[in-house]
Amino acid sequence: MYIRDRFPGTMFHNGSDSAQGAEAVITETSYLGWDAVVKSRPPKVYRLPDLDAHIRSSRTRNEARIMHEARAADVRTPCIYDIDLKECSITMERIKGTMVKDYLDEHPEDAERVCRMIGECVARLHRARICHGDLTTSNMILTDDGEICLIDMSMGCTRAETEDIGVDLRLLERAFTSAHIDLLQAYDAMMDSYYSMVPDAKAIRKKVEEIKNRGRYT
Repeated sequence: MYIRDRFPGTMFHNGSDSAQGAEAVITETSYLGWDAVVKSRPPKVYRLPDLDAHIRSSRTRNEARIMHEARAADVRTPCIYDIDLKECSITMERIKGTMVKDYLDEHPEDAERVCRMIGECVARLHRARICHGDLTTSNMILTDDGEICLIDMSMGCTRAETEDIGVDLRLLERAFTSAHIDLLQAYDAMMDSYYSMVPDAKAIRKKVEEIKNRGRYT
């Protein structure tokens, strides 16, 4: 997946393969002959310098740790090539594939199969007590070799409790039903796949419903 495909509608710098997001700049590059991207967090002038440096460094470190632990749990994430905490950047594998959001929009007939794969992927993540923090189909890539790859994990956490997992799933539900309103049957297939793979499915279901009810009455 190339930067311009990953960030449709994003401002690119001087025609280059570099994209500015809310928090980071993503730049295409190469690393020892491999296709790569650099995700860097530039300073924010509205924050106190010491606080800004701490936030950028901790988010960079957190994202790298979560990606590493997710891969150990058999969850596909980009392979990390280099981390520079001083520059608050991660050089990582450039994933070849299609953003899941775009794929589902273009191939609704294949949505149920892909969503079952997403359910299995997220279940492996949660079984390892890892939360993504921003589970949307824009943060998933269907790779050219047919896997789901999770990206943009800086808002995630490890040692997740049932509450964290419930919040992760509630965010996924809201993001999916908002972006893919015509694919609710595929969403149900996703969650069937997910719950069939987690050992504490009953407790997680209960927690998700509890979180939904909080939103209704607050």
